[in-house]
Amino acid sequence: MKINGNAVRPGNVIEHKDGLWVAVKIQHTQPGKGGAYLQVELKNLRNGSKLNERFRASETVEKVRLEQAEYQFLFADGEMLTFMNNTSYEQIELNAEMVGEQRPFLQDGMEVTIESYDDSPLRVELPETVTLEITETEPTVKGQTATSSFKPAMLENGVRVMVPQFVSTGERIVVNTEDASYSKRAE
Repeated sequence: MKINGNAVRPGNVIEHKDGLWVAVKIQHTQPGKGGAYLQVELKNLRNGSKLNERFRASETVEKVRLEQAEYQFLFADGEMLTFMNNTSYEQIELNAEMVGEQRPFLQDGMEVTIESYDDSPLRVELPETVTLEITETEPTVKGQTATSSFKPAMLENGVRVMVPQFVSTGERIVVNTEDASYSKRAE
């Protein structure tokens, strides 16, 4: 589907320079001389390379629709991850690089969304948050709970996060998978 160059939004996938690119950041720019344009930071879905492009309103770009399917993570075998389609029960193996920096948050049985183009998987989308147990953190110092200071904590998956002073070892917390940040205590 063709769209105007200035209609690109973050998260859109476009076909550009013989590749599939996702728009990461956009910025509308209107210089004093000449026409306005859209400065777009693009990330290649196949190899992860980045590119900055300028699109004018008069240009058109090809917006791509990715097929999305719900899968369940079954197990990891070295660098290969096995997922099962929740509808057809078909299993696929993907390289761990498709999950990227979120890999430590992938848990057995986790429901994920796999986006594909022409039956070729491009990326694995984890849930926004996961619940994990804190295995190690500094003890709470009396009187410090009133301030909004944070302390380091180690999670059961080996990831280090910053947590509020009132959180202690053994507690379960909700963590954002996008940036590995503390969200709240688990219910």
